[in-house]
Amino acid sequence: MEPRLSLVTLGVGDLGRAVAFYRDGLGWPLSGASESDVAFFKTGGVILALYAREALAEDVGVGPEGSGFPGFTLAHNVAEREGVDRTLAEAASAGARIVKETRDASWGGRSGYFADPDNHLWEVAWAPGFSFAEDGSLVLPD
Repeated sequence: MEPRLSLVTLGVGDLGRAVAFYRDGLGWPLSGASESDVAFFKTGGVILALYAREALAEDVGVGPEGSGFPGFTLAHNVAEREGVDRTLAEAASAGARIVKETRDASWGGRSGYFADPDNHLWEVAWAPGFSFAEDGSLVLPD
């Protein structure tokens, strides 16, 4: 299997609200491939899809209920230390709930966390040594 992550689909309680948060609040461009029941956002190499939580659970074959920590987070890395504070503030202005205020991290970078309207957890981070390719994708140090 090739090491690749192509698409992340988030199950959401209200598709219109979720689209408004990402498109209007965060300013992410909505793809023309979106339809009435699914939204796609191109995010520098990986596609973010939004789909009704119940329909996504049905597609997987599991129940839609869930609570607490889901066992994963999503991350938005930035190119400079100051970008963490700025990006977390933008998310809050868009309606995100700040879960962990921005602070210097034990691993040498800076990060904070927010939750989107459906409580998906996003880390905003700056990591020394990480950089970005021309296409916007994250480049890890060797």
